[in-house]
Amino acid sequence: MTSNHTDCHYCLQSLRGRKYALREENAYCVTCYDSLFANPCEECKKPIECDSKDLAYKGRHWHERCFKCAKCSRSLVEKPFAAKDEVLLCTECYSDEYSSRCFHCQKTIMPGSRKMEFKGSSWHESCFVCQYCRQPLGTKPLITKDNENYCVPCFEKQFAHHCYSCKKVITSGGVTYHDQPWHKECFVCAGCKTQLSGQRFISKDEYPYCVDCFSKLYAKKCAACKKPITALGGAKFISFEERQWHGECFNCAKCSVSLVGQGFLTRQDDVLCHECGSA
Repeated sequence: MTSNHTDCHYCLQSLRGRKYALREENAYCVTCYDSLFANPCEECKKPIECDSKDLAYKGRHWHERCFKCAKCSRSLVEKPFAAKDEVLLCTECYSDEYSSRCFHCQKTIMPGSRKMEFKGSSWHESCFVCQYCRQPLGTKPLITKDNENYCVPCFEKQFAHHCYSCKKVITSGGVTYHDQPWHKECFVCAGCKTQLSGQRFISKDEYPYCVDCFSKLYAKKCAACKKPITALGGAKFISFEERQWHGECFNCAKCSVSLVGQGFLTRQDDVLCHECGSA
């Protein structure tokens, strides 16, 4: 069968004086064309005839009059729309039903606009900014304080502690000494520079010293054993006429009995119990 556009390619009826439609260079009368090729409308289920506009979206078809919002019934022809579970909605209805609200301004984040997600909340891109400098945070590192977001430089400028020694920001941990913050690695003995964090130390003239350095530099020497008297841990020491003794070293020079809390006598550089001193 051939077609010269004078007969319907399917029913072979004459097309003279009649409307017809072309498909792949073949002519069809309207009735044959609609029965063979018309798509069913998703809304009304009727064929979309050749003299009607066929609106298609993701393999589905609608009459122009049927292409409307499923909730408010407003036409979607040449309008922005969104699909949810294969249902078409205008942007306003979609936003009312499904769109997130911005954590900052509480307004709807419209479909198609960029949305930022942070700690389970949604933000307009223009609302997701540093609380201090108001610059967009985007995907930059940030720090949250009192439910407000800050870029790292602004947070450090406003809130971070600076090390008393090196003056740089303390980002984590740290040590407090004389009400001043220090990096752990900066909190060192004023003598040997050993780190003191977690260690015993002694303060002298507002500087910290490890026990060894303090003993070498400042501690009194026991008149008996000649070792430093540090008084750490509440250790007792005895002082008499500019001389000092460890509590356990303050003994009679002759019989070695402890003189702590007892009366004693002196003979030249020796201390003696009453019995030995009177002999």
